[in-house]
Amino acid sequence: MDRIDEQILGLLRENARRSFSELGRQVGLSTNATAARVRRLETEGVILGYTILAGQDVPGPRGGLEVFIDVRLDTETDYDTFTTLIETDRQIVDAIHMTGPYDYLLRAYVPDTRALDLLLRRLKKECGAAQTQTRVALRAL
Repeated sequence: MDRIDEQILGLLRENARRSFSELGRQVGLSTNATAARVRRLETEGVILGYTILAGQDVPGPRGGLEVFIDVRLDTETDYDTFTTLIETDRQIVDAIHMTGPYDYLLRAYVPDTRALDLLLRRLKKECGAAQTQTRVALRAL
């Protein structure tokens, strides 16, 4: 894989519906040469497929980190208040009320560790989390 292949992959990550013509213009290749590269990347298993995310189902910025956050609420925080506050955060895609030492398990998508830090700070400062424990997904099977 060379620099042009990397550019093509980056452009397809942004918009997988780009035409070969548009991709070629952006990387400095002809339409046919670009199509051949994309087909080769598919054949070699670099490009495994194309996916759409629709409307409200879009979890957040993909290509970043998928994180799982255990949350223990402060004793003064009401469960309904907590869920109302986190519902407005598009990074959080699931909130599961749990048994055990933590009250909730959150699944979120964040672009990077800085955004994760900001999310954790918000959970503690604004949403009533007394304690959090975070796990980062390395890969999905």
